[in-house]
Amino acid sequence: MQADILPKLPKLPTLPTLPKLPPLPHNLQIHGFASQSWLMSSGNNNFFGKSSSDSGSFDFRELGLNASMRPLTRLQFSAQMLSRTAGEGSPGNVRLDYGFMDYTYFSGESSQLGIRLGRMKTPLGFYNDTRDVPFTRPSILLPQSIYFDRTRKLALAADGVHLYGEYRSDLGDISFQGGVVRPLVLGDEAEAAVLGGQFPGHLTPDISYTGRVNYDLDGGRIRFAVSVSRLNISYVPGAGDVLQAGSVNFTPLIFSAQYNAERWSLTSEYALRRLQYNNFGAVPNMDFYGESYYFQGVYRFTPAWEGIVRYDVLLTDKDDPHGKKWAAARPSRSGLADTRFAKDITVGLRWNITPEFMLRAEYHHVNGTGWLSTLDNPVLGNLDQHWNLFSILGSYRF
Repeated sequence: MQADILPKLPKLPTLPTLPKLPPLPHNLQIHGFASQSWLMSSGNNNFFGKSSSDSGSFDFRELGLNASMRPLTRLQFSAQMLSRTAGEGSPGNVRLDYGFMDYTYFSGESSQLGIRLGRMKTPLGFYNDTRDVPFTRPSILLPQSIYFDRTRKLALAADGVHLYGEYRSDLGDISFQGGVVRPLVLGDEAEAAVLGGQFPGHLTPDISYTGRVNYDLDGGRIRFAVSVSRLNISYVPGAGDVLQAGSVNFTPLIFSAQYNAERWSLTSEYALRRLQYNNFGAVPNMDFYGESYYFQGVYRFTPAWEGIVRYDVLLTDKDDPHGKKWAAARPSRSGLADTRFAKDITVGLRWNITPEFMLRAEYHHVNGTGWLSTLDNPVLGNLDQHWNLFSILGSYRF
């Protein structure tokens, strides 16, 4: 039998060839991350959106894309664009998180010295430099007594120039970073944090200073750090403003310590913060010290599973730890003493599903409302002093 002869199919038209993208330079690195959280809080206390509602809040989202390139051995450019949604204070606008030029003036076998110019993360404590990336944080929420989210922009980054250096020896490694900067003060979040509300005028940055010294022993098994900043901010009154041209000076001093073993880590940080308000008129002159500290333990059950416990204390004024003197001096705000402190017990769990994908769950039991932003909680009298917060986070990186 002869095989059936199949009819010839019509020839398909040739598709146009797409132009090839040029290869990236070999020394250009691009990375990114994306995270989404859900939060549920008790009472009327909202954190990052309407978290006290029956459905909780999905208004905590972080998207970042960063790149670095080294055109010369001693010269590197780094930048990161970030979109962060975190309640009313952070609507998710894309902005430059950091972008700077790094020139290594000297690099030897055991030491180096360099300079950075541009927008840089403020060197405060152990976590401020990397707090935007969920994979580098020890928990969904950092200890709020040290790393305030309601005043995040003020302490996160600044424009200026930094000098940095490192010296390595058998007795340990010493590094430092510090310089002259202008803090980032634009936006409702900064104004609400500094002034307690919205006014016709606006904040402007003044020349400020920041620095940190680190000491690491045995490859980071034992770590110590001392950080200090002097943030200077002025206020320019607007039309019909009740405030005069005042100034705010914020000076945090942070002591940090950490011990790292194979399966567990212990971390503690203590902060003493001086806050000065001058010449606002309607706001009386103030000069007081706040105090903060936390104790944190992390245990790594397996390479994929990790647990955390923490006790965290925030005192807005260390001489008035329960806010009673502050409330008594302001009869119109009586009953709001608990806005001057917060004591938090945290437990959490981390699951590294793959090196690129992570899930976290976290529970906070809080006494006090010192964390909470007036933007998410416009009626402070409705807040509960004792409240709970539960959150879940999923994060991907590449």
